[in-house]
Amino acid sequence: MTIDSGIPRIPDLYLAQKKFLLQAGPAESRAAVQAELLAAIEQHHMAPFYAHLCDECHVPADQALLSKLEAVNQEEVAALDAKLADAEKNAGETEISDALIAKAEYLAQIGEKDKAISAYRVAFEKVVGAGAKIDLVFAMIRIGLFFNDRTLILQQLEKAKALIEEGGDWDRRNRCKVYEATFLMTQRDFKGAANLFLETLATFTSTELMDLQDYVTYTVIMAAIAVPRTEIKKKVIESPEILEVVHQVPHLEEYMKALYECRYNAFFQSLAHMEQLLKTNFYLHAHYRYYVREMRILGYAQLLESYRSLTLEYMATAFGVTQEFIDRDLYRFIANGRLNCVIDKVRGIVETNRPDTKNAQYQAVIKSGDVLLNRVQKLSRVINI
Repeated sequence: MTIDSGIPRIPDLYLAQKKFLLQAGPAESRAAVQAELLAAIEQHHMAPFYAHLCDECHVPADQALLSKLEAVNQEEVAALDAKLADAEKNAGETEISDALIAKAEYLAQIGEKDKAISAYRVAFEKVVGAGAKIDLVFAMIRIGLFFNDRTLILQQLEKAKALIEEGGDWDRRNRCKVYEATFLMTQRDFKGAANLFLETLATFTSTELMDLQDYVTYTVIMAAIAVPRTEIKKKVIESPEILEVVHQVPHLEEYMKALYECRYNAFFQSLAHMEQLLKTNFYLHAHYRYYVREMRILGYAQLLESYRSLTLEYMATAFGVTQEFIDRDLYRFIANGRLNCVIDKVRGIVETNRPDTKNAQYQAVIKSGDVLLNRVQKLSRVINI
């Protein structure tokens, strides 16, 4: 399936991913990543992004190259300003809006963040029509994602939602959900991200943000941790849109199916591959430890749910790890109250102790009643006074 939104990748978020790999990716691949970044920088004359890259990634700056790129940028901006001045003098509102958008897009493409945002805001005030305004807001969200500016993203997401409610079309409404889902997964709201990714699965067109393969990858990763087991088969495993693409990403299909099919050894192996993917991902690297830990808990809880007791040896074999690893891992999660079981180390057995829901509800009612009685007594004393 080929999808193209027709919207240019400005700024190109894949360059932000490469910049992250240059900072934190495998050491052996950094030289190749730097070469790719420099090729893109020279191709699009990205002087501001080059200066930003050298500063943040400690890349030695080539002053001759930087001066050359800056000269091209100055020349291009001067030409765009001249075109805008001519439109303001001799043309109508449409031509003026087009000139303003062209300047904003150029500044965004070369990585001139602050000036690009200012230019988009000027263009926003001039353009006519909700659709055109929403597109400019989406462009500012992309700048926010590119530079990891949470405040800018939140502001523009709220603006996009308000504009869509006022008169946004179906396509922009769906694209807004993809933008929001992308932001939510960077904030560790995996459930919110999963719901929005799944809602837009059959209507994805936001290729200016990511390609279809990455979109399906994020959908599967978010759904694995957030969608209940009773729903995941219908929503994810049997989804035609996912099945068409999932095999293109190494280990993703196995990861999607293994836990649901109770193949715990395969699940742990594929989870290890997902961990490497998350560690090197611009959006998700900050959350990879949390994600992997939560998925291990899901796997353990699912196996334990079916038994009153299990031997440590059986669990270790099921997950393809050593007894020492299982013992240590379970102990930590039990101590933190994340797994309802106990370890009998002498007999080498893990015994489940599922919480008594009725008893917990009874205790909650008693506690609430005590609080209410205390408040009534205080109130009666005040009235008597």
